[in-house]
Amino acid sequence: MDTRTPLDFLLTRRSVPVRMLSAPTPDDATLTRLLTAAARVPDHGKLVPFRFAVLRKPAVDRLARITREVGTDQGRDPDKLAKQAAAFDDAPMTVAVICTPREGTPIPVIEQEQTAALACLSLVNAAEAAGFSGHWLTGWMARDPDFLRVAFGIEAPQSVAGFVHLGTPKGQPADRPRPDLDAITEWIDT
Repeated sequence: MDTRTPLDFLLTRRSVPVRMLSAPTPDDATLTRLLTAAARVPDHGKLVPFRFAVLRKPAVDRLARITREVGTDQGRDPDKLAKQAAAFDDAPMTVAVICTPREGTPIPVIEQEQTAALACLSLVNAAEAAGFSGHWLTGWMARDPDFLRVAFGIEAPQSVAGFVHLGTPKGQPADRPRPDLDAITEWIDT
């Protein structure tokens, strides 16, 4: 369990690359707690425009195969395709956060997509706070109609807000450069 204060946690958290994740993964009870935390996101209209697909290793391996097959059929760059499939090959467990926007409501789809994206971030943070690590990826597969149909049996307007790969870190990656706060902040008084 993480012992940093909540603010220190947020100031120092770091996604762990998928290739650095290994077993053990969260057990069912722990994963249920992580998903419960991930579902506690701002949600205008209380629409819950997302759902979780928990993919254990055989299912994650299936996504790697589908990535290769669909990507090859579409003529995608073989080097990029190999890297994208490798993320699934390397992942010990993946949670696909599926965006399920509710049409015909006054809540814009963009806000519903943002809610699903927040569930991804919250899942990564909850995993780290519980002593695991996570990495949130998307890629072309997240919105590709062929991939989504074969992998999940879904079609637009549904999509994948993120593939959140979970596991135990095999080490601590080097921190990456962070934004220059002065360059991205404007203080407005009037």
